[in-house]
Amino acid sequence: MQSTTTQLINVEIRGKQYKVPEGITLIQAMWHVGIEVTRGVGCLGGVCGACSTLYRIPGSYKLKSGLACQLIVEEGMSFSLVQSFPVRKSVYSLDDITDPKQELFKYFPESAFCRNCNACTEACPQGIDVRTGIWRANFGNFKEASDLFLPCVMCNLCVPVCIAEISSNQVGVYARKVQGVFFEKKPTELIARINEIESGRFEADWDRLSKMTRKELETA
Repeated sequence: MQSTTTQLINVEIRGKQYKVPEGITLIQAMWHVGIEVTRGVGCLGGVCGACSTLYRIPGSYKLKSGLACQLIVEEGMSFSLVQSFPVRKSVYSLDDITDPKQELFKYFPESAFCRNCNACTEACPQGIDVRTGIWRANFGNFKEASDLFLPCVMCNLCVPVCIAEISSNQVGVYARKVQGVFFEKKPTELIARINEIESGRFEADWDRLSKMTRKELETA
């Protein structure tokens, strides 16, 4: 009869040694040893970026980064969840922007001081070429920049490693916004429908539906 005993491995969590079952994620390992995670648990699907993590594995000098809901524990691994970084978030209105390329440096002047060190790319758990995204935005190529930053989950792990102190993910958001507003073909049908909604065309239908019972809605 095959044994169903789960193999335990040694890990270090927040500087303390534990034994946890192999094959589980870093978040699950913390739950397993009784660590109450009040911040850092979000979607558990690698989408929200809440569980930013720094870790080391035996035999490597590198300090690595990733998402705790996606990383699987390894023998001898040492890890800690990362506290939220104070990211500079510029306030701007797209309605006030007339020259997206020049105004990038108005709202994110530090982006011009990129040292090309590639630390941001190395830190990204999504494998985004962050450095190239910043340079594409700096030169006004917002289409390529927005495509590069599309997988960004706003984990902020690129922020503390930047020697120019660039909030790279925020630059990525800017690139995606201005690309959509200034350079993409406008969805005419969607705009027309929004105008219809704002004009009150569907108010009577909404009032009628809001007064119907669940059974009436199911048979409508």
